Amino acid sequence: MREGYDAQQVCLNGHQQTDRYYGSPEFRREFCEECGASTVHKCSNCLADILGDYSVPGVIAFGCTTPVPPFCRGCGVKFPWTDRLIASKASDAVSAIDPKDVLARLCTRFSLVVRELRHRHDNRPTLNVVDEYDVQDLLHSALHLFFDDVRAEEVVPSYAGKSTRMDFLLKDASISVEAKMTRKGLGAKEVGEQLILDIAQYQSHPSCKSLFCLVYDPEHRVRNPRGIETDLSKTHGELEVRVFVVS
Repeated sequence: MREGYDAQQVCLNGHQQTDRYYGSPEFRREFCEECGASTVHKCSNCLADILGDYSVPGVIAFGCTTPVPPFCRGCGVKFPWTDRLIASKASDAVSAIDPKDVLARLCTRFSLVVRELRHRHDNRPTLNVVDEYDVQDLLHSALHLFFDDVRAEEVVPSYAGKSTRMDFLLKDASISVEAKMTRKGLGAKEVGEQLILDIAQYQSHPSCKSLFCLVYDPEHRVRNPRGIETDLSKTHGELEVRVFVVS
């Protein structure tokens, strides 16, 4: 074995077979064992080897340590797996975001989204948020941008003889999401009472470790929104609660 770069063998879907194609021929595969696709070790455009492990005499490497490249080093052409590889990295970046940070941003910017939806090109029809169901529908759509498993209307165990359903449960993150909209007869006092009852009920749900409450208040019926947020955004028993009142 001499010092220098070896080649790597990759299937057309981007699964690496070996990064020591010449140095360890026993690891070569004509077809990928993971997906069954054909494998290559050269660029189909310029026939340059796909860059593999850098071998040093006397040094033994265990496992594949060379990343699968998206583009050929010889001609710059992208490989058949490049689009899939880039999409996978983008997905990993999204999944790495703290779900609580995601929910906090969705809640604090909810009213901005509502305003933008009202001004569509050429006055096209849109979702006009006029009641609590509209708030839930819009929030539900936004949650799917960041979460794979969004469960609507999950049953909450009864509390003081009364049972209810949570708006959304993000089971993988153990987070419940509640959406409300103020209206005539549902001002600061009523919203506060509802949230206190929700918090007490959600503490008994086995899949709920955190509760995010979005209160959409477009008519400014809550005169002291920061007060409600401060009073209720804390840990209740073992349940972390965060409340956002936005207008």
